[in-house]
Amino acid sequence: MRTIAVLNQKGGVGKTSTSVNLGAGLALQKQRVLLLDLDPQAHLTYSLGIMAHELPRTMGAVLMRECPLAGVVAGVNGLDVVPASVELAGTEVDLAGEENRETRLRDALSEVRDYDFVLMDCPPNLGLLTLNAMTAAGEILVPVQPEFLALQSLGKLMETVKAIRKGWNPGLKLTGVVMTRYHRHKRLNRETRQSIREYFGEALLETTIRDNISLAEAPSFGQDIFTYKPRSHGADDYRNLALELLRRGAP
Repeated sequence: MRTIAVLNQKGGVGKTSTSVNLGAGLALQKQRVLLLDLDPQAHLTYSLGIMAHELPRTMGAVLMRECPLAGVVAGVNGLDVVPASVELAGTEVDLAGEENRETRLRDALSEVRDYDFVLMDCPPNLGLLTLNAMTAAGEILVPVQPEFLALQSLGKLMETVKAIRKGWNPGLKLTGVVMTRYHRHKRLNRETRQSIREYFGEALLETTIRDNISLAEAPSFGQDIFTYKPRSHGADDYRNLALELLRRGAP
């Protein structure tokens, strides 16, 4: 089972879109996929048409050890999802005073065996929820937009990864960096991609996610891109990303 935290402390880079659509792309390749929403904004949850505010228990209950992870799984379009809600913000505060607060998610996942991939959609910060994801994950996948500030945020992120490796999770690996909202005809996009390649080498994935209106529209219908518009550029790109991750295997 490959456990991948999809993270970047910079917001608006496509973490949720990548978690949802990569998960759906992997499911189309006959992979068993579990999605975990670790963001109090619950964008992954609502992107798949799950009304978190109507559910009795969500991710927060799992982290507070009020119920097992399997007890809050919802099935949507061939994917299993552990939804989040705004209450997760309060959970993060409550966890701060608990023992083993950094390993709550890892402990919950230790009982899970029925999946090929677990993808974790992380909040746009390096707080306790993201720390739980990085401690539980075997790999990290970093979506990044092709702009100058992306380089700075990547540097800070990798410093955090090194700290996690020294402390809670020595085996944490970088699966790759994936460029989102990419325009190959724009000079800045090409230059940023080249700079990231020089720093990360083969960790920069070959697949790029092109800027595509269908990717922005799909969440409003509660659908992944393959359900919403299977012939769009967005569907093509996330299908290719899923195939690239399968082809590469675990780092």
